[in-house]
Amino acid sequence: MSNLTLVAPIKGWVAPLDEVPDPVFAERLLGDGLAIDPTGDSVHAPCDGIVVSVARHAVTLRASNGAEILIHVGLETVALHGQGFVTHVRDGQSVRTGDPLIAFDLDFLAMKAKSLISPVVVTNGDAFAIVRRSGDRETECGEFLMELRPLSERAEQGVSEASRQVLVRLPHGVHARPAAQISGVARKFECDVEVVCRERHANAKSVAALMSLAVQGNEQIRVSARGQNAHRAVDEIVELIEHGIVEEAAEPAAPIPLPPVAENLPSNAIRGVSGAPGTAIGRVYRLHVSEQIVVEHGAGRELEAARLRAALDGVRSRLGDLKAAGNRQQHDILGAHLALLDDPELLNCAAAEIAADKSAAFAWRAASRQLAGTFRALKDGRMRERASDVLDLERQVLAALLGEAHTKPESLPPDAIVLAEELLPSELAILGTVAGIVTASGGPTSHVAILAAGKGIPTVVGCGPRVLEIADGAIIVLDASTGLLYVEPGLELLEDARRKIERQTNAASDALARAAEVCVTADGVRVLITANLGSGADEALAAVQGGAEGCGLLRTEFLFQDRDTSPSADEQFDIYQAIATALSGRPFKIRTFDIGGDKPVPYLPLPFEENPALGLRGVRAGLMHRDLLRTQLAAILRVSPLPSIMLPMVSSLEEIRAVREQLAELGAPPDIQLGIMVETPASAMLAAQFSEDADFFSVGTNDLTQYTLAMDRGHPELAPHIDAYHPAVLALIARAVSGAERHCRPVSVCGGLASEPLAAALLLGLGIRELSMPAAAIPRMKDVIRSLDIETCRAAARDALQQNSPRDVRAIAARLLQPSGDFQ
Repeated sequence: MSNLTLVAPIKGWVAPLDEVPDPVFAERLLGDGLAIDPTGDSVHAPCDGIVVSVARHAVTLRASNGAEILIHVGLETVALHGQGFVTHVRDGQSVRTGDPLIAFDLDFLAMKAKSLISPVVVTNGDAFAIVRRSGDRETECGEFLMELRPLSERAEQGVSEASRQVLVRLPHGVHARPAAQISGVARKFECDVEVVCRERHANAKSVAALMSLAVQGNEQIRVSARGQNAHRAVDEIVELIEHGIVEEAAEPAAPIPLPPVAENLPSNAIRGVSGAPGTAIGRVYRLHVSEQIVVEHGAGRELEAARLRAALDGVRSRLGDLKAAGNRQQHDILGAHLALLDDPELLNCAAAEIAADKSAAFAWRAASRQLAGTFRALKDGRMRERASDVLDLERQVLAALLGEAHTKPESLPPDAIVLAEELLPSELAILGTVAGIVTASGGPTSHVAILAAGKGIPTVVGCGPRVLEIADGAIIVLDASTGLLYVEPGLELLEDARRKIERQTNAASDALARAAEVCVTADGVRVLITANLGSGADEALAAVQGGAEGCGLLRTEFLFQDRDTSPSADEQFDIYQAIATALSGRPFKIRTFDIGGDKPVPYLPLPFEENPALGLRGVRAGLMHRDLLRTQLAAILRVSPLPSIMLPMVSSLEEIRAVREQLAELGAPPDIQLGIMVETPASAMLAAQFSEDADFFSVGTNDLTQYTLAMDRGHPELAPHIDAYHPAVLALIARAVSGAERHCRPVSVCGGLASEPLAAALLLGLGIRELSMPAAAIPRMKDVIRSLDIETCRAAARDALQQNSPRDVRAIAARLLQPSGDFQ
C-alpha cells in the first residue's frame, strides 16, 4: 500500500501540535498531526476520500487506504452550536482533494472561540505513521502538509455490528417513496444492512424487500448492520426514519367504497371507487395492451447481461426525463420507480436467470413477476397496489429489450375517457389531455390515482370486469366524486351532467375572466390578492397571468433543499431577480429560509431533537448559521426593485433586531421593509411590541394552528383535528391585527386559510386586507370577496370569536358565502 500525501486544508501558519493550548490535542490523545493557525476562512479536503462525519466546526475524512483525518476548526468551538459555520458536505459524501468542506466566519470565531488554531490529526494512528511533515511556515490551501505510511497492508477497517429499534411514525408506513430513501442511505455503506419487522427480515438496500415487509405507521422495526461502519449505517438510517422523511400531502386516504349489494342502481350504472374527483361526459377510448412475446433461451450469458444493462440504462434515462418534467406527484412516484430499477433483489433474481442461460427478456419478466407476486400476497391494500408499479417497469424494460418504441398513444379527442384493465403510471405520464379515466382494477391509493388527481383528471378505479364489456366509442357519464359511471345515459341524466359541468365551468370562467381586475369588496374596500410561490420565474409569470397582484410569500427552501451544498449568493440573486422581473414591480415578499425541523438539509447538520417542530428551525436556524443567512440577505439586497424580507418562526424582538443588524452591516437602505411571519402564539400576542421593529406581519395559519392547539400537523390521528377555524386561532389573528395597529403595520394571511373561500368573510372581518395563496385559488377568491361587504364581515367575525368549536365557526362563515353552483 503506497504512502498518502495530505495537503493543507486551510490557509494559514503551520505549527506543531505541541503549540495547541489544549491537552487533548497537544498530548496527542486523538492522534498525531499538525495544527494550522488560519488566515483563510474555509476548510478544503486534504486528500480524496469519504466524509465520515461533519459537525459544523469539525470534519473527519477517510482516505481510500483507510486513514482517517480529523480537521477541527478552532478550540472549544463546539460551544458555539454551529454559529459562524456553514458546511458544504454531508456524511457519506465522496470528495476530491481541494473540495470545499466548511466555511467559517474568521472574525466571529476570533471573538468567540478560545483559539483559532485548528488541529489536523490522523485519528487511527495505530495503522498509520507520519513519515514526513511540513515545517513551521505560512501555507496556502493545497500545499504539502504531511505524508502517511500504512503500518500494515490492512489498515483499521472498523468492522463491527450494530442494531437499533425505531418507531416508524410515517402515516402510511414504509411504502414506495420512504423505501427508496432508506435503501439510498443503506447503499452508501459496504456493510450488510437489514430491517426486521414482525420477525421478518429484509435487505435494507432493496426497495422491493423493504416494501414487502408492509411496515405500517406507528410500527416498531429493528435496523441491524454488520461490517465496516455498521454503527454509522444504522444511525443514519434511524435518523432518516425519525426525522428525514417528510410526507407533505403524501397520498390521499382511501375512500370507503359503498357496498354494491345495498344499492339500487340503474342497470347502466357501474360502481367503482373514486380515484380523483370531478365530472366528465365523453366517449370510451379502450387502451389495449398486447402481451409481449419473449424467447426463453439466451444467446450467451455475457451478451444477455449486457443487453439487460443497456435496456435498464435506456429506461432509467427516459424515467429521469419524465420525472424532471412532471409535477410533484409524478416526480415522487417516478423517483420510486427509478429506485426499483436499481433494486439488488430484483437485479440478482434476473442475473440468476441469465446465469441459467435464459434470455435477458425472460429473466427480467421472471424476476418482475416474482416480485409482483410478493406484493399481491400482502394483506395491506396499499402495498398490494405496488404490484402494478413492478409490472409497469417490466413492460418498459421488455419494450427496450424487444426494440418496441415507447411512444405516446395516438392523439386523443378532448372528450376521450380512457378505459383499461389497469393503467400504468408510465402510460398516464405520457397521455395528453383526456376527459376522464376508468379502470377495472386498481385502488384509490394506486400511483395512477395519485397522478390523475395531480393532473385534475376525473378518475374511477376498481370497477371490476364488467366495465371491460363497454364498447369503444360508447358515451358514458363519469361522476368520479361518487365513484359512479353511467353507460349510454338517457337524455335526462345527460342533461343533468351537462348542467353540472356547465355550472362548474361557467363559474370558473367568469372568475378567471375577471381575475386580472383589482379585488374590491361590494362596498368598495380594496383587498390585495397575491400568490404564494415556491420556485422560479415561470411560476411567478403564470401567477401574474392568473390574476396575482404580487407575491405575498416566496418560500426560498426550494433553493436550499435536495442538494449537497448551500446555494451561493449569485445563484440566489439570479433566481430572485428573475422573479422580480416577472412580477414587473408588483409587491414581492421573500421569506428567508425555513429549514431545520421538518425540512432538514444534508449540508446543515443539526443536533438530534426530540421535537424538531419546537427546535432549530426558521429564523432560529438562520441566526445560528449566520453565514448562510448573511449570504441570502446579501443576495436579496441586490435585487431591483428591492423586495420586502420576511422572517419565519419569530418569537422574540431580539430575533428581529439581530437580522436588522445584519442588514445594516450589509449596507441595506434605511427604508428596507423587514416583516415577520405570525406562526407562534408569542408573535401574535406581542404584535404591538413587535410592531416597533417589524414593518409588516403575515399570518402563517398552518403553523399557528398546530402551535396554538398543541397538535402536530404530521400526526396521523391528530391531523383531522387541526382546524384553523378554531376560535382560539381566530382570536390570535385578531390580537395580531389589533397589535399591529399600534404603529399602523399591515397584516396579511399567507397560510392555508387564506385560500379557502369559506374563510374570506371572517378574515376580512378581523381586519385582514391582503391574502396570499396558491395561484390557482386566486380567481375564485376574488370572485367571493367581490360579493362581500365589510360591515357584514365584521359582524360575522365578532360572532365567530364567541363560538366554542370550529364547526360552529364554519356554520357562521357558510351563511355568508353566496352559492355559486358546484365550483367551490
